[in-house]
Amino acid sequence: MPLHQRVICSTISFRRLPLAAALRQITDLGFARIDLGALPGVCDHVPYELTANAVAEVASEIHESGLAVRSINADIGDLNRPLDSDGQSAREQHLRRLVELAVQIQAPAIVLPCGSQGHDPLRNLDLDIHNVAEELRKASLLAADQGVEIWVESQHSGRLCHSLDRAGQLMDALVGSGVRSVLDFSHVVASSDDPLTWIGSYASEVAHVHIRDARRGDIHLTPGNGEVDFAAAIAALTAGGYTGDYSLELETADVTDAERPAAAARAGEFISSLL
Repeated sequence: MPLHQRVICSTISFRRLPLAAALRQITDLGFARIDLGALPGVCDHVPYELTANAVAEVASEIHESGLAVRSINADIGDLNRPLDSDGQSAREQHLRRLVELAVQIQAPAIVLPCGSQGHDPLRNLDLDIHNVAEELRKASLLAADQGVEIWVESQHSGRLCHSLDRAGQLMDALVGSGVRSVLDFSHVVASSDDPLTWIGSYASEVAHVHIRDARRGDIHLTPGNGEVDFAAAIAALTAGGYTGDYSLELETADVTDAERPAAAARAGEFISSLL
């Protein structure tokens, strides 16, 4: 079955390969577009120490691949963590480099996380979520000057906004900011929430969707090996007016690296069959 044009592949799916090799693998599987992984400790396809030279090198490899980029999945630090002036300056410089990269590779958006690792707030929950929202608003204003959007993975099972309740607080705090949400079914299910409830409340906020399977407490499963009802979730998104992409972010632990290309191909065909 041919891949649907709305099914794309994150380089995080092949995070153990160097960027050029990951891009070749994704091309060989028949994908035309990607998300670019830039998450320290998860995927270093974009160096965290992002110099002008590093931006140029990554952009060159993307251009050589011929793949289009939908978003850069990045991290500029814990947005709920108070910083001194030097820390704020370093965070802003990192974001400016990411925006520069997005412009060079024509990626329309940068995805940022929903707070620090772990579920406990650094000060108190309301203040932490407020600080995440304010930092995202500032990032959005900076990026908008270059025509780049900021999105947030508003529910992440391993971060501050791990639950639908907290994700909802964050999304409510972002109303009017232009910052929209990335929905990852695996993080919703791993946190014991229901994707259909999520979509029923916030479908209009969804800018992008990450695809991976999960069961409670485990986000590292290939589609079909967990508890995510992809057919129902995709149907609900369609009914809610979502017309964007579905990005395979197969940072999975249930296949070997040798099996990963075939697993990605099967996942791409499966999601394509639902569109």
